[in-house]
Amino acid sequence: MARNVFDYIIEEKLPFFWCEGCGNGIILKTIAKVFADLNLDPREIVVVTGIGCWGKADDYLSVNSLHVTHGRALPAATGVKLVNPNLKVLALMGDGDGLTIGGNHFIHAARRNIDITAIISNNFNYGMTGGQVSGTTPEKSITSTSRFGSVEPPFDVVNLAIAAGASYVARATVYHVNLLEKYIKNAIMKKGFSVVDVINVCPTYFGRLNKLKTSVEMMEFLRDNSTFNKNEGDINSNKFALGEFVNIEKPDFSTKYLEVQKQAKEKIFSLEQDSGAR
Repeated sequence: MARNVFDYIIEEKLPFFWCEGCGNGIILKTIAKVFADLNLDPREIVVVTGIGCWGKADDYLSVNSLHVTHGRALPAATGVKLVNPNLKVLALMGDGDGLTIGGNHFIHAARRNIDITAIISNNFNYGMTGGQVSGTTPEKSITSTSRFGSVEPPFDVVNLAIAAGASYVARATVYHVNLLEKYIKNAIMKKGFSVVDVINVCPTYFGRLNKLKTSVEMMEFLRDNSTFNKNEGDINSNKFALGEFVNIEKPDFSTKYLEVQKQAKEKIFSLEQDSGAR
């Protein structure tokens, strides 16, 4: 049975909770479109979210969902995946939730190569709680807690995911919707830990404080400051390198763990046979 976007979105909950001009709606619709294009059974999808603006995404999706505490989407998603490896599991996290509060979980999910798709809505600040500095805020950027410019070096989500061992790593922006759709589709179909870093807009806080007062100005900024030359990307200079950075084949955690279980059962059976023979 062919499906469409609204098989995955709860229409009666519209319009979205997010501020006018926020890019989260673009990401959410793109995810629903990918679900439809892949004709995925909603009963076999689990979306896990943490706290933050993007953490509200599960409210609008007509799939299985799990809403957990700040920074803990990935360990919860890991538990779901290990209980039922056949499920398509997505962790939807903001830069504060996924990389700042939840940074340690992000590293270990990538290291273990858990078969989860992590979609990061990266708007460079804690949008829901007042626009505070986050782990991806570019240096010198103004936030509600760095009024004279952030002095902290930011995480580059792509580089961190690659270094930690993810199987698939890509970056797009909410301006480049066709690219975003392609990368989310590839990430969902990839076996292993997949990361899509989505450069998003937050006109309410980050844009207003950094001389990009409207969503249109922020979208134009993404258009004009994105590059497909991976050597030119520099988060601190607001130059965003887009593309697929890693797409490799290697065993995911569930596959390796099931093999260990098989070996353990065979060993136990062998010991029982030896004991019976005696």
